[in-house]
Amino acid sequence: MKQSIFLSLTNKKKQNFSKKSYVFFCFLLLLSLFLASFAPLGRTTTKAAAPIILLSAYSVTMNIGEEVQLKAVTSDFSIPKFKSSKNAVASVDAYGRITAKKAGLCRIQVKSGTSVVYCQVQVKKTVITLKESKLSLECNASYTLKVSTSNGRKPSFSCNKKSIAIITESGRITALKPGNAVITVSADQTKVYCMLTVKKPTITLNHTSYTLYRNQTVKLSAVVSSGASPVWKTNKKSVAVVDETGLVTAVKHGAATISAVVNGEKKECKITVKAPTITLSKTVLKIRAGKSEKLTAAVSSGNPPVWSSSKSNVATVKQDGTVIAKKEGTAVIKVKEDGTTASCTVLVE
Repeated sequence: MKQSIFLSLTNKKKQNFSKKSYVFFCFLLLLSLFLASFAPLGRTTTKAAAPIILLSAYSVTMNIGEEVQLKAVTSDFSIPKFKSSKNAVASVDAYGRITAKKAGLCRIQVKSGTSVVYCQVQVKKTVITLKESKLSLECNASYTLKVSTSNGRKPSFSCNKKSIAIITESGRITALKPGNAVITVSADQTKVYCMLTVKKPTITLNHTSYTLYRNQTVKLSAVVSSGASPVWKTNKKSVAVVDETGLVTAVKHGAATISAVVNGEKKECKITVKAPTITLSKTVLKIRAGKSEKLTAAVSSGNPPVWSSSKSNVATVKQDGTVIAKKEGTAVIKVKEDGTTASCTVLVE
Protein backbone atom coordinates (compact mmCIF):
# COMPACT_ATOMS: atom_id res chain seq x y z
CA MET A 1 0.00 0.00 0.00
CA LYS A 2 1.44 3.34 -1.08
CA GLN A 3 1.30 6.22 1.35
CA SER A 4 2.86 9.67 1.41
CA ILE A 5 6.13 10.00 3.25
CA PHE A 6 6.16 11.78 6.57
CA LEU A 7 9.05 14.23 6.98
CA SER A 8 10.14 16.02 10.10
CA LEU A 9 12.13 19.22 9.37
CA THR A 10 15.00 19.59 11.72
CA ASN A 11 17.84 22.00 12.15
CA LYS A 12 21.24 20.88 10.79
CA LYS A 13 22.73 20.92 14.25
CA LYS A 14 19.72 19.23 15.94
CA GLN A 15 19.32 15.54 15.18
CA ASN A 16 16.64 14.69 17.80
CA PHE A 17 12.85 15.08 17.49
CA SER A 18 11.07 17.95 19.18
CA LYS A 19 8.77 16.93 22.02
CA LYS A 20 5.71 17.11 19.76
CA SER A 21 7.40 15.06 17.00
CA TYR A 22 8.60 12.50 19.52
CA VAL A 23 5.06 11.94 20.85
CA PHE A 24 3.73 11.56 17.32
CA PHE A 25 6.51 9.14 16.42
CA CYS A 26 5.63 7.02 19.46
CA PHE A 27 2.02 7.04 18.32
CA LEU A 28 3.08 5.68 14.92
CA LEU A 29 5.14 3.01 16.58
CA LEU A 30 2.21 1.88 18.73
CA LEU A 31 -0.06 1.92 15.69
CA SER A 32 2.33 -0.34 13.79
CA LEU A 33 2.39 -2.74 16.73
CA PHE A 34 -1.39 -2.71 16.80
CA LEU A 35 -1.61 -3.52 13.10
CA ALA A 36 0.95 -6.25 13.46
CA SER A 37 -1.14 -7.90 16.21
CA PHE A 38 -3.85 -8.72 13.66
CA ALA A 39 -1.61 -11.27 12.00
CA PRO A 40 -3.22 -14.78 12.49
CA LEU A 41 -1.65 -16.82 15.25
CA GLY A 42 -0.65 -20.40 14.75
CA ARG A 43 -1.04 -20.20 10.96
CA THR A 44 1.90 -20.99 8.73
CA THR A 45 2.13 -18.96 5.54
CA THR A 46 4.48 -19.45 2.67
CA LYS A 47 4.59 -15.74 1.79
CA ALA A 48 5.30 -12.94 4.31
CA ALA A 49 2.81 -10.08 4.42
CA ALA A 50 4.02 -6.72 3.07
CA PRO A 51 4.92 -4.42 6.00
CA ILE A 52 3.17 -1.13 6.56
CA ILE A 53 5.47 1.93 6.33
CA LEU A 54 4.56 5.09 8.21
CA LEU A 55 6.56 8.31 7.86
CA SER A 56 6.75 11.64 9.61
CA ALA A 57 5.45 13.72 6.62
CA TYR A 58 4.36 13.27 3.02
CA SER A 59 5.70 16.29 1.22
CA VAL A 60 8.26 18.93 2.04
CA THR A 61 9.46 22.22 0.62
CA MET A 62 13.13 23.03 1.06
CA ASN A 63 15.67 25.72 0.29
CA ILE A 64 18.91 24.91 -1.52
CA GLY A 65 21.51 23.82 1.00
CA GLU A 66 18.94 22.87 3.62
CA GLU A 67 18.94 19.46 5.29
CA VAL A 68 15.87 17.58 6.58
CA GLN A 69 15.69 14.36 8.55
CA LEU A 70 13.11 11.85 7.25
CA LYS A 71 11.84 9.32 9.82
CA ALA A 72 10.17 6.02 8.90
CA VAL A 73 8.47 3.26 10.99
CA THR A 74 7.63 -0.16 9.61
CA SER A 75 5.07 -2.60 11.07
CA ASP A 76 7.60 -5.45 11.06
CA PHE A 77 10.39 -3.29 12.55
CA SER A 78 12.50 -3.73 9.43
CA ILE A 79 14.97 -0.98 8.43
CA PRO A 80 13.73 0.78 5.30
CA LYS A 81 15.91 1.92 2.42
CA PHE A 82 15.87 5.49 1.09
CA LYS A 83 16.43 6.55 -2.51
CA SER A 84 16.07 9.83 -4.39
CA SER A 85 14.59 9.98 -7.88
CA LYS A 86 16.85 12.95 -8.71
CA ASN A 87 20.07 13.19 -6.75
CA ALA A 88 20.92 16.43 -8.55
CA VAL A 89 17.84 18.05 -6.98
CA ALA A 90 17.91 16.40 -3.54
CA SER A 91 19.93 13.50 -2.21
CA VAL A 92 19.15 11.21 0.72
CA ASP A 93 21.49 9.11 2.81
CA ALA A 94 20.91 5.68 4.36
CA TYR A 95 19.48 7.27 7.48
CA GLY A 96 16.89 9.38 5.69
CA ARG A 97 18.70 12.71 5.82
CA ILE A 98 17.67 14.76 2.75
CA THR A 99 19.94 17.46 1.35
CA ALA A 100 18.53 20.00 -1.11
CA LYS A 101 20.94 20.75 -3.96
CA LYS A 102 19.18 22.70 -6.69
CA ALA A 103 15.74 24.01 -7.57
CA GLY A 104 13.29 21.39 -8.83
CA LEU A 105 11.02 18.46 -7.87
CA CYS A 106 11.92 14.92 -6.92
CA ARG A 107 10.60 11.97 -4.89
CA ILE A 108 12.24 10.18 -2.01
CA GLN A 109 11.45 6.46 -2.17
CA VAL A 110 11.19 4.57 1.12
CA LYS A 111 11.17 0.80 0.66
CA SER A 112 10.88 -2.13 3.02
CA GLY A 113 10.38 -5.57 1.52
CA THR A 114 7.70 -5.24 -1.13
CA SER A 115 6.23 -2.07 0.39
CA VAL A 116 7.17 1.28 -1.13
CA VAL A 117 6.06 4.80 -0.21
CA TYR A 118 7.16 8.16 -1.54
CA CYS A 119 7.77 11.69 -0.30
CA GLN A 120 7.61 14.55 -2.74
CA VAL A 121 10.36 17.13 -2.28
CA GLN A 122 10.18 20.59 -3.78
CA VAL A 123 13.43 22.56 -3.70
CA LYS A 124 12.79 26.27 -4.09
CA LYS A 125 14.87 28.49 -6.31
CA THR A 126 17.10 30.85 -4.36
CA VAL A 127 15.89 34.42 -4.71
CA ILE A 128 18.49 37.20 -4.60
CA THR A 129 17.33 40.67 -3.60
CA LEU A 130 19.72 43.36 -4.86
CA LYS A 131 18.88 46.96 -4.02
CA GLU A 132 21.04 48.46 -6.75
CA SER A 133 20.40 47.37 -10.34
CA LYS A 134 22.24 50.47 -11.58
CA LEU A 135 25.06 52.30 -9.85
CA SER A 136 27.18 55.34 -10.68
CA LEU A 137 30.47 56.06 -8.92
CA GLU A 138 33.30 58.55 -9.20
CA CYS A 139 36.82 57.26 -9.78
CA ASN A 140 38.42 56.04 -6.53
CA ALA A 141 35.04 55.97 -4.78
CA SER A 142 33.83 52.83 -2.96
CA TYR A 143 30.37 51.39 -2.32
CA THR A 144 29.04 48.22 -0.69
CA LEU A 145 26.12 46.48 -2.43
CA LYS A 146 23.04 45.72 -0.34
CA VAL A 147 22.17 42.07 -1.04
CA SER A 148 20.08 39.36 0.66
CA THR A 149 19.11 35.81 -0.32
CA SER A 150 15.90 33.90 0.38
CA ASN A 151 17.76 31.04 2.07
CA GLY A 152 20.32 33.18 3.89
CA ARG A 153 23.24 31.79 1.91
CA LYS A 154 26.17 34.10 1.29
CA PRO A 155 26.32 35.30 -2.35
CA SER A 156 29.46 35.63 -4.45
CA PHE A 157 30.45 38.69 -6.47
CA SER A 158 32.38 39.27 -9.70
CA CYS A 159 33.11 42.14 -12.11
CA ASN A 160 33.53 41.62 -15.85
CA LYS A 161 36.04 44.51 -16.21
CA LYS A 162 38.57 44.57 -13.40
CA SER A 163 40.40 47.49 -14.99
CA ILE A 164 37.32 49.65 -14.39
CA ALA A 165 36.25 48.37 -10.95
CA ILE A 166 37.05 45.63 -8.46
CA ILE A 167 34.72 44.02 -5.93
CA THR A 168 35.52 42.13 -2.73
CA GLU A 169 33.88 38.94 -1.47
CA SER A 170 31.78 41.10 0.84
CA GLY A 171 30.35 43.09 -2.11
CA ARG A 172 32.40 46.30 -1.72
CA ILE A 173 33.06 47.98 -5.09
CA THR A 174 36.03 50.27 -5.72
CA ALA A 175 35.93 52.36 -8.92
CA LEU A 176 39.28 52.53 -10.71
CA LYS A 177 38.80 54.43 -13.96
CA PRO A 178 35.96 55.84 -16.12
CA GLY A 179 33.90 53.30 -18.05
CA ASN A 180 31.08 50.75 -17.77
CA ALA A 181 31.16 47.35 -16.09
CA VAL A 182 28.74 44.60 -15.00
CA ILE A 183 28.71 43.33 -11.43
CA THR A 184 27.34 39.77 -11.10
CA VAL A 185 25.85 38.54 -7.83
CA SER A 186 25.47 34.73 -7.62
CA ALA A 187 23.90 32.39 -5.09
CA ASP A 188 23.34 28.72 -5.88
CA GLN A 189 22.14 28.71 -9.52
CA THR A 190 20.64 32.22 -9.37
CA LYS A 191 22.32 35.34 -10.73
CA VAL A 192 21.40 39.03 -10.67
CA TYR A 193 23.28 41.97 -12.14
CA CYS A 194 24.22 45.55 -11.32
CA MET A 195 25.17 47.87 -14.19
CA LEU A 196 28.06 50.03 -12.99
CA THR A 197 29.10 53.37 -14.49
CA VAL A 198 32.35 54.93 -13.34
CA LYS A 199 32.07 58.63 -14.07
CA LYS A 200 34.79 60.96 -15.25
CA PRO A 201 35.83 63.29 -12.42
CA THR A 202 35.23 67.02 -12.55
CA ILE A 203 38.15 69.34 -11.79
CA THR A 204 37.89 72.96 -10.68
CA LEU A 205 41.01 75.18 -10.54
CA ASN A 206 41.36 78.32 -8.44
CA HIS A 207 42.92 80.07 -11.49
CA THR A 208 42.45 79.55 -15.21
CA SER A 209 45.05 82.24 -16.11
CA TYR A 210 47.74 84.10 -14.25
CA THR A 211 50.52 86.60 -15.01
CA LEU A 212 53.96 86.47 -13.42
CA TYR A 213 57.41 87.90 -13.72
CA ARG A 214 60.53 85.72 -13.68
CA ASN A 215 61.12 84.00 -10.33
CA GLN A 216 57.64 84.82 -9.12
CA THR A 217 55.34 81.99 -7.99
CA VAL A 218 51.63 81.20 -7.74
CA LYS A 219 49.96 78.30 -5.92
CA LEU A 220 47.35 76.50 -8.00
CA SER A 221 44.79 74.33 -6.22
CA ALA A 222 42.34 71.82 -7.70
CA VAL A 223 39.02 70.59 -6.32
CA VAL A 224 38.38 67.08 -7.72
CA SER A 225 34.89 65.56 -7.44
CA SER A 226 36.32 62.11 -6.69
CA GLY A 227 38.62 63.45 -4.00
CA ALA A 228 41.71 62.23 -5.85
CA SER A 229 44.90 64.26 -5.98
CA PRO A 230 45.76 65.58 -9.45
CA VAL A 231 49.01 65.20 -11.33
CA TRP A 232 50.44 68.60 -12.29
CA LYS A 233 52.16 69.14 -15.64
CA THR A 234 53.63 72.01 -17.67
CA ASN A 235 53.94 72.14 -21.43
CA LYS A 236 57.00 74.50 -21.37
CA LYS A 237 59.52 73.96 -18.62
CA SER A 238 61.67 76.76 -20.09
CA VAL A 239 58.90 79.26 -19.30
CA ALA A 240 57.27 77.92 -16.11
CA VAL A 241 57.61 74.82 -13.95
CA VAL A 242 55.17 73.27 -11.46
CA ASP A 243 55.77 70.92 -8.54
CA GLU A 244 53.58 68.07 -7.23
CA THR A 245 51.64 70.45 -4.97
CA GLY A 246 50.66 72.86 -7.78
CA LEU A 247 53.24 75.56 -7.01
CA VAL A 248 54.14 77.33 -10.28
CA THR A 249 57.47 79.14 -10.68
CA ALA A 250 58.13 81.49 -13.62
CA VAL A 251 61.45 80.79 -15.38
CA LYS A 252 61.53 83.36 -18.19
CA HIS A 253 59.21 85.53 -20.24
CA GLY A 254 56.77 83.65 -22.49
CA ALA A 255 53.58 81.58 -22.14
CA ALA A 256 53.05 78.11 -20.67
CA THR A 257 50.06 75.90 -19.87
CA ILE A 258 49.82 74.21 -16.49
CA SER A 259 47.51 71.15 -16.36
CA ALA A 260 45.89 69.30 -13.46
CA VAL A 261 45.22 65.70 -14.59
CA VAL A 262 43.02 63.08 -12.87
CA ASN A 263 42.11 59.76 -14.56
CA GLY A 264 42.59 61.21 -18.04
CA GLU A 265 40.58 64.36 -17.29
CA LYS A 266 42.39 67.69 -17.06
CA LYS A 267 41.91 71.36 -16.34
CA GLU A 268 44.34 74.01 -17.59
CA CYS A 269 45.68 77.33 -16.39
CA LYS A 270 47.48 79.66 -18.79
CA ILE A 271 50.59 81.21 -17.28
CA THR A 272 52.00 84.36 -18.86
CA VAL A 273 55.51 85.37 -17.82
CA LYS A 274 55.90 89.03 -18.75
CA ALA A 275 59.11 90.66 -19.87
CA PRO A 276 59.93 93.45 -17.39
CA THR A 277 60.40 97.15 -18.10
CA ILE A 278 63.62 98.87 -17.01
CA THR A 279 64.01 102.58 -16.41
CA LEU A 280 67.53 103.97 -15.79
CA SER A 281 68.15 107.13 -13.76
CA LYS A 282 70.31 108.43 -16.63
CA THR A 283 70.75 107.53 -20.26
CA VAL A 284 73.88 109.71 -20.67
CA LEU A 285 76.56 110.18 -18.05
CA LYS A 286 79.56 112.52 -18.20
CA ILE A 287 82.27 111.73 -15.72
CA ARG A 288 85.98 112.53 -15.18
CA ALA A 289 88.53 109.75 -15.17
CA GLY A 290 89.11 108.40 -11.70
CA LYS A 291 85.64 109.40 -10.52
CA SER A 292 82.56 107.21 -9.89
CA GLU A 293 78.82 107.70 -9.98
CA LYS A 294 75.91 105.40 -9.20
CA LEU A 295 73.16 104.69 -11.67
CA THR A 296 69.81 103.34 -10.51
CA ALA A 297 67.51 101.03 -12.46
CA ALA A 298 63.78 100.64 -11.76
CA VAL A 299 62.85 97.09 -12.83
CA SER A 300 59.10 96.26 -12.95
CA SER A 301 59.68 92.59 -12.04
CA GLY A 302 61.46 93.52 -8.84
CA ASN A 303 64.32 91.23 -9.78
CA PRO A 304 67.91 92.58 -9.57
CA PRO A 305 69.24 93.34 -13.07
CA VAL A 306 72.63 92.40 -14.48
CA TRP A 307 75.01 95.32 -15.17
CA SER A 308 77.77 95.30 -17.79
CA SER A 309 80.11 97.68 -19.63
CA SER A 310 80.94 97.64 -23.32
CA LYS A 311 84.47 98.95 -22.61
CA SER A 312 85.74 98.09 -19.20
CA ASN A 313 89.06 99.85 -19.90
CA VAL A 314 87.11 103.12 -20.22
CA ALA A 315 84.48 102.54 -17.52
CA THR A 316 83.47 99.65 -15.35
CA VAL A 317 80.22 99.08 -13.44
CA LYS A 318 79.45 97.22 -10.25
CA GLN A 319 76.33 95.10 -9.83
CA ASP A 320 74.81 97.82 -7.65
CA GLY A 321 75.03 100.26 -10.62
CA THR A 322 78.17 102.17 -9.53
CA VAL A 323 80.09 103.37 -12.60
CA ILE A 324 83.86 103.90 -12.24
CA ALA A 325 85.61 105.99 -14.90
CA LYS A 326 89.03 104.64 -15.96
CA LYS A 327 90.30 106.80 -18.82
CA GLU A 328 89.10 109.20 -21.46
CA GLY A 329 86.70 107.65 -23.93
CA THR A 330 83.13 106.38 -24.42
CA ALA A 331 81.52 103.24 -23.00
CA VAL A 332 77.99 101.90 -22.87
CA ILE A 333 76.65 100.63 -19.58
CA LYS A 334 73.92 98.03 -20.04
CA VAL A 335 71.40 96.68 -17.57
CA LYS A 336 69.48 93.47 -18.35
CA GLU A 337 66.62 91.50 -16.80
CA ASP A 338 64.78 88.58 -18.47
CA GLY A 339 65.42 89.68 -22.04
CA THR A 340 64.85 93.42 -21.45
CA THR A 341 67.84 95.78 -21.82
CA ALA A 342 68.36 99.43 -20.98
CA SER A 343 71.59 101.36 -21.57
CA CYS A 344 73.43 104.49 -20.52
CA THR A 345 76.22 106.10 -22.56
CA VAL A 346 79.18 107.09 -20.39
CA LEU A 347 81.53 109.86 -21.54
CA VAL A 348 84.82 109.85 -19.64
CA GLU A 349 86.71 113.17 -19.78
